[in-house]
Amino acid sequence: MTRHQPFWKRKALHELSDEEWESLCDHCGRCCLVKLEDEDSGEIHYTSAVCALYDCVHGGCTAYAQRHRLMPDCLRLTPQNVRNIPWLPKTCAYRLLAEGRDLPAWHPLISGDAESARKAGMSVAGRVINEEDVDIDDLPGLILDWDSTD
Repeated sequence: MTRHQPFWKRKALHELSDEEWESLCDHCGRCCLVKLEDEDSGEIHYTSAVCALYDCVHGGCTAYAQRHRLMPDCLRLTPQNVRNIPWLPKTCAYRLLAEGRDLPAWHPLISGDAESARKAGMSVAGRVINEEDVDIDDLPGLILDWDSTD
């Protein structure tokens, strides 16, 4: 019975191959959003500004293989750290699986459609601006509740 289950149900996160790990990403781009942390409460606020490497129109990183070198703030997600990153979106497959939950119906691994995150309104592509086009003092005005935009 278990051998017919998809890999993310059969394996723990640390058991996944690199290819399986990468396939969990639905390419929504929400982890690429510029985030602001409230110094008093620690609450994380997402903005409508996105990493300079993100393709604002079509989605995806324009320099994925070099992203950590080009953007030192770009955090590499691993099975070891994924449980301790408070700003991962609620819909992030890495977060969902780490919390013992399943993937949503719109996830590409479930739907079989690489564009399903975009079609489901989960992608930030087409709804963001490049962080290089925003003055840092203007970021608080760009805070957006992405959960209410879905």
